[in-house]
Amino acid sequence: MLDAELKEQLRSHLSGLGHNVELVVSASKHEQQAELLEMLEGVAECSDDLQVRISGESAELPQFAVHSDGQPTGMRFVGIPGGHEFTSLVIAILNAAGKGKLPDAALAQRIRRIRAGQVRTYISQSCENCPDVVQALHQIALTHGRLEHTMIDGALVQDELAQLKVQGVPSVFIGDQLVHSGRATLPELIAHLERVLGQEQGVAASETDLGRYDVAVLGGGPAGVSAAIYSVRKGLKTVLIAEQLGGQLQQTKGIENLISVTYTEGPELGSKLHEHLRAYPVQLLEHRRVQQIERAAGSGVSELRLDSGERLQADATIVATGAKWRELGVPGEKQYIGRGVAFCAHCDGPYYAGKKVAVVGGGNSGVEAAIDLAGICTEVVLLEFLPTLKADDVLVSKLQTLPNVRVVTNAKTTEVVGDGEKVVGLRYEERQGGELRELTLDGVFVQIGLSPNSALVKDLVETNRYGEIVVDAKGRTTAEGIYAAGDVTTVAFKQIVIAMGDGSKAALTAFEDRMRAPAATAREATHRTAQVEVSA
Repeated sequence: MLDAELKEQLRSHLSGLGHNVELVVSASKHEQQAELLEMLEGVAECSDDLQVRISGESAELPQFAVHSDGQPTGMRFVGIPGGHEFTSLVIAILNAAGKGKLPDAALAQRIRRIRAGQVRTYISQSCENCPDVVQALHQIALTHGRLEHTMIDGALVQDELAQLKVQGVPSVFIGDQLVHSGRATLPELIAHLERVLGQEQGVAASETDLGRYDVAVLGGGPAGVSAAIYSVRKGLKTVLIAEQLGGQLQQTKGIENLISVTYTEGPELGSKLHEHLRAYPVQLLEHRRVQQIERAAGSGVSELRLDSGERLQADATIVATGAKWRELGVPGEKQYIGRGVAFCAHCDGPYYAGKKVAVVGGGNSGVEAAIDLAGICTEVVLLEFLPTLKADDVLVSKLQTLPNVRVVTNAKTTEVVGDGEKVVGLRYEERQGGELRELTLDGVFVQIGLSPNSALVKDLVETNRYGEIVVDAKGRTTAEGIYAAGDVTTVAFKQIVIAMGDGSKAALTAFEDRMRAPAATAREATHRTAQVEVSA
């Protein structure tokens, strides 16, 4: 099942695990049991520290658990983790041996305060967002010690999916309760588990003071990483706080307009950003959210409080928090996310094969989604608010050749209609005549662009009507000591290359303002952790 080239790659990754890791397979008469065993044994051949063992436990479906040094880790798989989920298997093995990027001490403390429970995630082998959720929940289970997480291949449990009314992946459940559907970061999943499972009584959270920094950068995308690197190269004590290093890059596929790089993909570029960042003495606090920023009266100093229970002070704060997928904000939308409302045509499209769906949004992402869905759905209705589609001409021309796609322009979506269990329709208003219309359909794909992540600072700095942070030509905001860069700002054109330049510009401006401040520098020198040679 595993070819020679893949096995060679696995030997490189899995050599020297240092712990006895077992893939403990339940006995099963399922037709895919032999295929599962063949794959797992092929993986086990790539490391002397890895074994496959058949347990005395029997199961209807092919499944296995990951053990380390004879103890269960809480990580389980139902089905054959192929496709994108093969990576989840490899990472689970590495994590079981204490290798890879695991939650740090502050996050581990927060995770262990969650009450024990059994969590399961339904996935599709073709889903590109599923592995991130599976890997994060596996890490939570491993770190927790008394919480179990199971990945389940949805193709094996169609009746179960129908009973649970699952219409999108990844879908995370505890019992019969849908905890989350769609892409999510580790902090978001921790928050969901805290909300549903609660926290252990008597386990108090302790706050940790991380001290004072010259510069705090919020956000781990191209703008944030650029700002952090430029700051530390100026010899400043710099901290970068991010939910996920790479930001929106982790959901970006082909990138062909990053000058000097003919082609790359988002996760690969995100990995390169991380590699570059780690070449400098930047304090990286990943998988965290800043919950509150307090300002010292009469100065530009900020105190930042994190959801991890940590706090720190910063002379300058650079906000590079980017943007997130924009929601319609209409009745029924949030209620039916994962039950007919989706944001990823590639991941959730297969669940609507042979059905009728709507795509809301006539930009590039909306038209691309409609084209993809037209290949599997009986009918696709594309709704655009403006009189004409905003997508590139080449995409519109392709769309117009598809016989099962109908385009409705000047349409204002007013409600997602459901029957209490799933989506059954969508209502919209014809903007020219004001007439209300209703479509009968099975799913709604929302593709209306991005919304800036500026809520944290909206009461501290000026924002425009779209929520973008207003900045001057050098990245200054209306608040002393707070700068902003990238997609969260009013800067024109939301592009990776522009965000990188924006981040460096904001960092250089913060340094410039610091040098011009009165009585500049005895205190500054005490904050610097490294003198970095700066090239012209």
